[in-house]
Amino acid sequence: MDVTEILESLNPEQRAAVTAPQGSALVLAGAGSGKTRVLTQRIAWLAQTQGLSPFGILAVTFTNKAAAEMRSRIEEHLAMPLRGMWVGTFHSLAHRFLRAHWLDAGLDQSFQIIDADDQLRLVKRILSNLSIDDKKWPAKQAVWWINAQKDEGLRPNHIQDEGDLYIRTHLSIYRAYEEACDRGGMVDFAELLLRMHETLLAQPALLNHYRERFKVILVDEFQDTNAIQYAWLRVLTGNADKLMVVGDDDQSIYGWRGAKIENIQRFQSDYPNAISYRLEQNYRSTGTILDAANALIEHNTDRLGKALWTDLGRGDPVSLYAAYNEIDEARYIVERIKNFFAEGNAYRDCAILYRSNAQSRVLEEAMLRSQLPYRIYGGQRFFERAEIRSALAYLKLLSQRHSDAAFERVVNLPPRGIGDKSIQIIRDAARSTNQSLWTAALNLTTHGGLTPRASSAVSGFLNLIDDLDVATENLDLAHLIEETVDASGLKAFYEKEGGEKGQARLENLEELVTAGQTFDPDDVPLFDEAVQPDMTLLDEFLSQAALEAGAGQGDQNQDSIQMMTMHSAKGLEFPLVFLAGLEEGLFPHQMSMDEPGRLAEERRLCYVGVTRAMTKLYFTYAETRRLNGTDRYNRVSRFVQEIPATLIEEVRSHEALVRPAYQTSHQVKRVASEVSGTEFQLGQKVGHAKFGEGVILNYEGHGQQARVQVKFEAVGTKWLMLSFAKLQSI
Repeated sequence: MDVTEILESLNPEQRAAVTAPQGSALVLAGAGSGKTRVLTQRIAWLAQTQGLSPFGILAVTFTNKAAAEMRSRIEEHLAMPLRGMWVGTFHSLAHRFLRAHWLDAGLDQSFQIIDADDQLRLVKRILSNLSIDDKKWPAKQAVWWINAQKDEGLRPNHIQDEGDLYIRTHLSIYRAYEEACDRGGMVDFAELLLRMHETLLAQPALLNHYRERFKVILVDEFQDTNAIQYAWLRVLTGNADKLMVVGDDDQSIYGWRGAKIENIQRFQSDYPNAISYRLEQNYRSTGTILDAANALIEHNTDRLGKALWTDLGRGDPVSLYAAYNEIDEARYIVERIKNFFAEGNAYRDCAILYRSNAQSRVLEEAMLRSQLPYRIYGGQRFFERAEIRSALAYLKLLSQRHSDAAFERVVNLPPRGIGDKSIQIIRDAARSTNQSLWTAALNLTTHGGLTPRASSAVSGFLNLIDDLDVATENLDLAHLIEETVDASGLKAFYEKEGGEKGQARLENLEELVTAGQTFDPDDVPLFDEAVQPDMTLLDEFLSQAALEAGAGQGDQNQDSIQMMTMHSAKGLEFPLVFLAGLEEGLFPHQMSMDEPGRLAEERRLCYVGVTRAMTKLYFTYAETRRLNGTDRYNRVSRFVQEIPATLIEEVRSHEALVRPAYQTSHQVKRVASEVSGTEFQLGQKVGHAKFGEGVILNYEGHGQQARVQVKFEAVGTKWLMLSFAKLQSI
């Protein structure tokens, strides 16, 4: 593509950024504004009109996929292969540097990169060597702490414990970890950037070489950079004005993993000669969707400021559905998707976005029951998640002691001092006697064969299962699950993990309790009662979980509905988008409520979700949501209320109700005086623990599955499920 073609394909703002004079620049690129095009065509422009060699350009992005796309586009523009060009992620470019300058960096020539699993195993060995109790100081927490220090550019000698036991303990682990890595010639991902940064500062001649080589440095997704990444860029630019960064402060959503929005906010003070460009024309979404996004994000302060616009037309209003509960919410979404598909659209053009991974369970069940193909993008299905599989393994052992798979999974989870050698002894004993692992372990602890320490630990595990079985004998399914999660130590284990990941695991375990409370084997019959007459409710629940886990997601080439967290949705776009669970305490998340910085990031996350939609956007929330076995009565998210009402249509009509999918086949009734199959009547005065006194106006359904419409004196009219609401006659 020649220069004329490049310019003709750009709008005025894009053209200004592409043809900017060489120097420092900040390109504020809104969602769907064509920032990748600007970056790649900037490089082509520099090569074709300024005589700059592509090999004198450093282009940095955040994912291997984005880097490959950028390289491909540049090669297409310049019509030449560019394998030697420095285009890649921060980590891949640092790796390339360290391979070339391993001696200057103080590394072995054959140094090995260790992944997250290798890093965790190494830290576990260090904890053992230092005689540090891994129950009190979990290895995952130590890994997170070490990586966080490296992301800030801190070595152990830079950190003072100041008498803090937490810092002192992790500092000792960090020192031992560094020594082990040096001995073994190992480098983790965080080390790549820190080691390159330190090497450049320690080797002035080498630093000068790269400063001279890279005439221009371009960075994509600049709002996602952390402290060491920005320091890395600053040392390479030195005092020269040659850094162009492209980003969007309104899409900075990774503060929880170290990204610093302050980097983009202070860029122009660090580079006072930088020219600012704004890309505000959106090529993705309708005008209504963009107006909603703009109105939402304006509630954040300290923005650099921009307003998205489009010439694609106004489009439909944003639809808001107030569901009675999470099951009704899932039913509504399924119905809309079926209609969308019936109109000739593909499933892959539809995405369901949610704040918390735990929300996916009810949605997945609705998809499976309706036989709709779906994929969990960037994650696992609910019953395949590690913490859920571990909890199910404990439940399996309560029901079936001889489940070898369950035994192996949790015999040392949480860690209880049963090492790989002891487990192998149990395996060998089971194989030689043709017995289960449980029976072999019982025999070894009774008759000998393990070290005294290992025997004590294994006995403790066996006793835990037996005692838990007795303690939960008369509990209902939900309380049985809750007690198992707690008594097994899984809950405490993930609480200590901390961070966003630990919180997500805890929320998933809470959702497992809810799954037990709402489980009804009659909804999905698994076996003929004549064949399995004595199957317990726990057995049926475990069987259903296994079936859902084994159902398999659609493969990459299958036309499937896309389900994902809003964090996973960044960079994607879909004609039809649902933002589910827009409730106070869920989104924005409860943990962000009292921290202005975190609340602002939650709002940016919602902004990202809204701007994924191209043609049609739905908001849904549940007036009642069951979490951890208890009902929560929710207010609609403040984020919905921050969008002008003129942009939103409420699609639920109390006068034209639709029977939720979970109800019985009884027809909707509005004339009979008695609520069918219950003690209640129309016109009866009732009391509710939260809403106070009210009068029953209407109902639909039968028995405990019926819903009643109650007009409360304090809060107005509500629809409530009788099985959840616990109404009292007055």
